Amino acid sequence: MTTTPATLIVVDDDPEIRELLADYLGRHGYRALTAEDGEALRALLARETPDLLIVDLMLPGDDGFTLCRELRRDSEVPIIMLTASADETDRILGLELGADDYLGKPFNPRELLARIKAVLRRTRALVPPRPAQARLVAFGDWRLDRVTRELIDADEARLPLSGADLQLLQVFLDHPEEVLSREALFELTRGRPAPPLDRSIDVHVCRLRQRLGEDAQHSQLIRTVRGAGYVLTTRVEALA
Repeated sequence: MTTTPATLIVVDDDPEIRELLADYLGRHGYRALTAEDGEALRALLARETPDLLIVDLMLPGDDGFTLCRELRRDSEVPIIMLTASADETDRILGLELGADDYLGKPFNPRELLARIKAVLRRTRALVPPRPAQARLVAFGDWRLDRVTRELIDADEARLPLSGADLQLLQVFLDHPEEVLSREALFELTRGRPAPPLDRSIDVHVCRLRQRLGEDAQHSQLIRTVRGAGYVLTTRVEALA
């Protein structure tokens, strides 16, 4: 049986990087398209449904932050952000805006390939649920629809989740009332050990709390355990 290759879009204003990555990813079984800026990306998205985007932070016109924010308004396509900036603030902001992973420039194409495989693997593992796995899961005042990847509140309003947010929430739902360290959360969501001093999990937890209508100081569902990590404080119930 022939498997349809995943479609990737590389967004970078450097033509050499676009050509290099398109060739490299093509040789590793992906359908790689390229765009030099936000306008070219929008034109591609009008006719393509990519499985993953690789977006450079420093683009002419609309930068990577702007594109990430725009995409997250109506799309949950996985995004890996590339940045030559050594400023950790840029990376944190990218994650806050909805990027699923980031990679600093310069980088080894093999590492990017590994990140792509990991993000796609995580995304594909999220849907559809296995027959024995409940579609709807209740926790606190919320329900999670695993098929549509949406949170449902008490008023039946639906809130779509990005792949990274959904993956983190599912880890908490799999370990209710259990304190999970940052290192454990990173490994369970990323599939690799956490780098030293990495704080990206804090960013993802903050973003998930915002989705749940909470903040760090008054969070009742996901609490910070000082010096230990985070804990989902409520029981979890499979509904259907």
